[in-house]
Amino acid sequence: MLAECEGEALVLAGGQSLIPLMNLRLARPAYLVDVNRIPQLGEIRPDNDHLVLGATARHFEVAASPVVRLLAPLLAEAVSLIGHPQIRHRGTAGGSLAEADPAGQLPAAVLALEGEVVAQSVRGCRRIPARELFVSFLTTALEPDEIISEIRVPAAGPRTGSAFLKVTRRKGDFAVVGVAAQIVLAEGGAIADARIALGAMGHTPVRATEAEEMLSRTSPGDLDIREVGLRAAQAGEPATDAHATAAYRRHAAAVLTERAVALAIRRAREEHQ
Repeated sequence: MLAECEGEALVLAGGQSLIPLMNLRLARPAYLVDVNRIPQLGEIRPDNDHLVLGATARHFEVAASPVVRLLAPLLAEAVSLIGHPQIRHRGTAGGSLAEADPAGQLPAAVLALEGEVVAQSVRGCRRIPARELFVSFLTTALEPDEIISEIRVPAAGPRTGSAFLKVTRRKGDFAVVGVAAQIVLAEGGAIADARIALGAMGHTPVRATEAEEMLSRTSPGDLDIREVGLRAAQAGEPATDAHATAAYRRHAAAVLTERAVALAIRRAREEHQ
């Protein structure tokens, strides 16, 4: 149907982003293609060393899934912070990524986990890494005739801890700043791998690669966590808007990164015990 509509159609899944945009006349599709009656799109399952989320898996299903909590606890924590219960019961994983709101929780979490999406059309399937999916504000690398059919993230291994933190003006609002962190500890206790992604710090979610490099191969006891936060806050180009100034966003990003990394390290230690 998308191919036949030749770019004049939009996909309706949960509708938690598309319907408000249509109400504001910011989106004016000639056609809506409802994908809710495709049962395969709602599956949540392990696949060898990956977790697979179907595109229409609801946020509340992802947050409550034992499989997600075991294989990708960062995703479960991130989606549990999305909006209000009504939004989490209608909104979908694929919809959040396809919308590509830089303040959204799921885009930052999938980017931190180095996940990918499977894009499907009548021409076939292709895999798009999260680092290539988000092109600009509310813009992705998806073609007009493609839908996201699956989200794939590597399964968390031993001695892995993660955390997602955000600051909002009111409970349920989009994040003024959001931070996703995942830490993997080596057998000796040093940090073997670190990943940090920031939301609302630019036109897309961004990786704090310099902060990650500071953490990698460092013993938590020797860590200057404040410097890590300050380094992370330099990633991206935050905007000043009605919700916060760019300076406040950088400050909040530094503080949240400190807290998220410390919490992820603690959880990695607890997981090992």
